Amino acid sequence: MFSRGAAIGVIRAIARTRTFDPLRVKEHRDDLRFERESEVKSNDEPEQSLAGESNGEKPLPPDARSASEAIARAPAPPSKATQPEPASPPQVPASSSMGALAAAPAAPTEAAPPEEAAAGTFVSAYEHSAVVRFCHWLNAVALGIMIASGWRIFIAFPSFGARIPEHRLLKIPDAITLGGWLGGALEWHYTFMWVFTATGLIYVGYLIASGEYRTMLFRPRDIPGVWPMVRHYFFFGPEPKQTEAYNALQKFAYTTIVFCGTLSVFTGIVILRPVQLSGLAWLMGGFHLTRVWHFVAMCGFVAFIPGHLVMVALHGWNNFMSMVRGWKKNPEYL
Repeated sequence: MFSRGAAIGVIRAIARTRTFDPLRVKEHRDDLRFERESEVKSNDEPEQSLAGESNGEKPLPPDARSASEAIARAPAPPSKATQPEPASPPQVPASSSMGALAAAPAAPTEAAPPEEAAAGTFVSAYEHSAVVRFCHWLNAVALGIMIASGWRIFIAFPSFGARIPEHRLLKIPDAITLGGWLGGALEWHYTFMWVFTATGLIYVGYLIASGEYRTMLFRPRDIPGVWPMVRHYFFFGPEPKQTEAYNALQKFAYTTIVFCGTLSVFTGIVILRPVQLSGLAWLMGGFHLTRVWHFVAMCGFVAFIPGHLVMVALHGWNNFMSMVRGWKKNPEYL
């Protein structure tokens, strides 16, 4: 049998478990966390706590200790004796006008990079986008192949009249032709005809969509500026001042070459399919006259290429590289 005291102890233990308060556990855990944080801070700063205890002072609480540390670590303001006096500007007589300018403080300037300081500063303008450059070079290759193969095709029937009697209009050297014979020349011509047409459509479409056509379209107001540029390019005359990306003669050449390209495409398709496109051939004056228009378009390209190369050469290396990289260094109009 249990004693009366043991029974009372068991009943009290059960009662304590039934009245268990969870808030007390939370408070206890908070006390443990605070104690652990204070232990970590005290381990990080053993010297300060020991010094306070050795002097008989009561250790500061953590918050007061951190505030005192921040004040102690703050740099002391420099004394008036140690502050360097600003250098006074050189005295220049006020009677001199240059002296008044020299006495004024100079505006701070940013130092240029070593590369620019060594080579000198320059200005660049982004003239040709990637689409324009791609179409330009691909079209140049296609145009060269089509002109050379077209001459070989023309040699097979070098006349615009009736087949009989035949009259030789031009004598074209075989060295500047492509294809070897009529069949080979036709294969080259018809293959690169589609390349030429596709790049031309992309080029013109991009100029219209982007609005760049405004910078190179020849207008009536550009007519007075044509002859001064012709005199400069071909007769070594003075160079007129350029205020735009393209001068009047360049605008005339680029506008004309787009017209020649359009004419060559339509007349070439009529020559390729004269029966299916008989109505278009009739608008051009018949099949024989369509060949004449096609030949005129080719002559326009042949006249454009030397003049274009002369313009590039006279405008310098930067002008050529602008069609490779897109950026033109030190343009004349800026």
